[in-house]
Amino acid sequence: MDAQRPLAEHRYRRELAALARADDRPRPAGWMLSPRSVVDFIVGLPDPLEHPDGEPVPITAKFYGNAPLVERAVITLTTMRGLMLIGEPGTAKSMLSELLAAAISAESTLTVQGSAGTTEDQVRYGWNYAALLAHGPSPAALIPAPLYMGMTQGKIVRFEEVTRCPPEVQDVLLSPMSERLLIVPELSGEQRLVYARPGFNIIATANTRDAGVNEMSAALKRRFNFETVHPIRSPAREMALVTRQTDEALSEADVPLSLPTGVAELLVTTFHELREGVTAEGERVDRPTTPMSTAEAVSVATSAGLHAFYYGEDAIGPDHVARHLVGTALKDDPEDLKRLQGYFSRVVRRRAEDSTLWAAWYEARRWLS
Repeated sequence: MDAQRPLAEHRYRRELAALARADDRPRPAGWMLSPRSVVDFIVGLPDPLEHPDGEPVPITAKFYGNAPLVERAVITLTTMRGLMLIGEPGTAKSMLSELLAAAISAESTLTVQGSAGTTEDQVRYGWNYAALLAHGPSPAALIPAPLYMGMTQGKIVRFEEVTRCPPEVQDVLLSPMSERLLIVPELSGEQRLVYARPGFNIIATANTRDAGVNEMSAALKRRFNFETVHPIRSPAREMALVTRQTDEALSEADVPLSLPTGVAELLVTTFHELREGVTAEGERVDRPTTPMSTAEAVSVATSAGLHAFYYGEDAIGPDHVARHLVGTALKDDPEDLKRLQGYFSRVVRRRAEDSTLWAAWYEARRWLS
């Protein structure tokens, strides 16, 4: 498929097919895979599985959070409660939501993107007003939105950044989540009652930095189980993820470069220590207000690779990465750039005395202006 970013169900279709072939465990009604296989799809397996065509297929790790969180998330979706994923921006909440929907429903596109401009019609259903005026309210004149489609098809509905929506839009979810029923008052008789089929549930995401923008009602909170997605704590695991996702992004862009291990170490260590506010040696550093997330690290590394390739370099170096750090660090608060420069002048400078790699990183600070 010629797409900049294939859907998870397309990108990992061979893995999903191999898992389905080997899956002999109990499945909830409406699910494509068993809960155990959904977790395996997301956290990966040590050994390949056989595809229906006979070829072995590696089941790769796609989410580098903790496996118990994924297991709890999957079990929540077997119940009548929705799943709320909360956390800092860039902690892969949306990616986890997409992977869950792809593995459970074989479709991740029933998605509402929350914003201040999101309307009830974009969540539930709308109307073809030409048909409505010509023939009156009827199922043929109704335009289904993700919630309506998820209920009638028995699939997972994703609601991204739900707290960006006004409370009256959020509360559209109350009846479908509690009674598993959506009422279309414009219709009559049984046509006005839309029942949720087995397999339907809702995954919502919210950024902790949006707290207070549009608080969820207590009634809506009771209908969700909350799971907090934390940044990756292990620098080694974060480095593995950044390297893999960067190399995948460069490959998809037809760029024949990969992220060197040393450069990945510089980038991930810098992001990790700035995010945590403390270095490996225990020295306190000023934390930027911008979340130095894993997703941002992948973006910086990918931009560095594209920069190196299009400007005729044969490898990604510290200079390329440093050039693109400013766009990450400097978003809202001008002081964040000073915090980044301070990290280089203290921490990187000290390490440069004993390491040629860190010395190159320190020399690259000239781009941080």
